[in-house]
Amino acid sequence: MRREFHVRFSEGAGVRFPRATRPVIVCTSEQDAERILTALPKRFGRFGLTLHPDKTRLVRFVRPAQPPTPPRNLPPAGPGGPSSFDFLGFTFHWARSRTGRWVVTRKTAKDRLARAIKRVSTWCREHRHEPVTQQHQALCRAVQGHYAYYAVTGNSRQIGRFVRKVEEAWHKWLARRSNSVRDYWSRFAKIQQRFPLPPPRIVHKLRGLHTQPMRT
Repeated sequence: MRREFHVRFSEGAGVRFPRATRPVIVCTSEQDAERILTALPKRFGRFGLTLHPDKTRLVRFVRPAQPPTPPRNLPPAGPGGPSSFDFLGFTFHWARSRTGRWVVTRKTAKDRLARAIKRVSTWCREHRHEPVTQQHQALCRAVQGHYAYYAVTGNSRQIGRFVRKVEEAWHKWLARRSNSVRDYWSRFAKIQQRFPLPPPRIVHKLRGLHTQPMRT
């Protein structure tokens, strides 16, 4: 973003902003970020909008070094440091697009994923003696709810991991209902065929955020 950056906010017929909107603005220089942070409160004030003082901040977010001829299928930048940050349950990090360019993408934050897995495991333990049909319905709702928020473009690996952990927790606590079955995985495979969980799928197709000059 090397030139003047204009952002226009308007509400037309049938279009209204939610009460809490949380945008993420990526800038190519620290000076541009500070200038936007200074101008946004004034611009928002014209429309009767305000910025939350405790939830508005600048984060150092450095793009990895760009090689002269970027190869494809490179792994994403490692988490931590200036190459990633957590926001609203997601970790924003740098990754390679299909054309080999660096883009900003999202994945489930580690603490949120661990919390979701623990919550499902606790539920399976507390309801392990309920009929399998009822357990299946409840777990399907949990998986669908997870997809509704976290199933965004670039996060397929994390939502796939969540489903696998749900299946492992379900198997673990079903197996503890009785000690008579030693190899419960073969029996659980039949349960999975009859009561499959929703497969991983992307619900929100979002494009990667490019750091290029733009006007709106």
